[in-house]
Amino acid sequence: MTTATRPPSISQAEREQRLDNLRRAMPNNDVDAVLITPGSNMRYFFGEAFYESERFVGVLITADRTIFICPKFEESAIRAKFPMASEMAFWEEHESPFTLIAALLAEHGCQRCALDPDCSYGHAARLFEALTELKQPILYGSAASIIAPLRATKSSSEIDLMIAAMQLTLSVHQTVFEWIKPGMKASQVIAEIDRLHRAGGADGGNSFCAVQFGEATSHPHGVPGDPALQEGELILIDTGCTIDGYNSDITRTYALSKLDSKIEKLWQAEKQAQQAAFDCAAIGTPCEAVDQAARDVLISHGLGPDYDLPGLPHRTGHGIGLDIHEGPYLVKGDWTPLAAGMCFSNEPMIVVPGEYGIRLEDHFYMTTAGPKWFTQPQQDLYRPFG
Repeated sequence: MTTATRPPSISQAEREQRLDNLRRAMPNNDVDAVLITPGSNMRYFFGEAFYESERFVGVLITADRTIFICPKFEESAIRAKFPMASEMAFWEEHESPFTLIAALLAEHGCQRCALDPDCSYGHAARLFEALTELKQPILYGSAASIIAPLRATKSSSEIDLMIAAMQLTLSVHQTVFEWIKPGMKASQVIAEIDRLHRAGGADGGNSFCAVQFGEATSHPHGVPGDPALQEGELILIDTGCTIDGYNSDITRTYALSKLDSKIEKLWQAEKQAQQAAFDCAAIGTPCEAVDQAARDVLISHGLGPDYDLPGLPHRTGHGIGLDIHEGPYLVKGDWTPLAAGMCFSNEPMIVVPGEYGIRLEDHFYMTTAGPKWFTQPQQDLYRPFG
């Protein structure tokens, strides 16, 4: 197994550019302040996700200010994690951080505030209560429509980090294929995948891992239990890791010995559907068209239509970046036109209920010349890595 060559982290200059992009987008969305809370959006703009607890921590972004808000006793921790935090506002344990935020908005003349869409309901509700108590009410809503388009198109630095994560996970898959044998329990395989990710240089071990055998492969995200691999069973492994917070996510479906010809034919149908989705992806093409291209192949094999089973029970793909699932999505109803820098999973799974499932999942990113694979797709049911 190869060890990941870790690309440079996202630079401070790039993060400052992200803030500039956010500020330029705010007036177009009729917003003059955005409140960022712990999670992937905080990591996107400031390099650290931090954590959400009952004690509010956040960043208020106005047209010309970036104000970090935290409990006074957490000042040293915030300054250590966010060295760019030059302006801070504090609240003491007996005070309300939400009243403080409302006062800051009023002080800076903000009339419309957009809230991080990942903020918990409890914090959002308390902020909204504080805002409605102002003598000059401030309108509020979600910042999803502002932030999502910024995050949807990745920079070359972001793509480099995902290439490293994807290549590491692909290498882990290959090592496991050469190691796995009948009698091994799913938990053993998961533990080995975790060890390999750690050894290869991921941020930690697995960010997630699903190991499914036989009939369990017909459940897209598995079922409870810890079965042992039996001779002649189909194997489905879906796993990933992160490098500098950016995700990998790859699924391989294979067998160690000869299977029924019906499974072999449907494995080929799955591969054709995955390739059709890739071939459909072009700059300007709506996301939903890529989903339909995969479904058309499956329909030609007598599967579906739509979400009917046997067939494809879910979308063809999801965006990926700091979140393993993020918009836009390759699914009916998502008309977002493909643009350079967008990154997607390509996984038009075939499910035969009560029997088996086949999912081949690789990711691609859009360039001005069209889609490009992060990892080369699986070529054979029995020789998944050549």
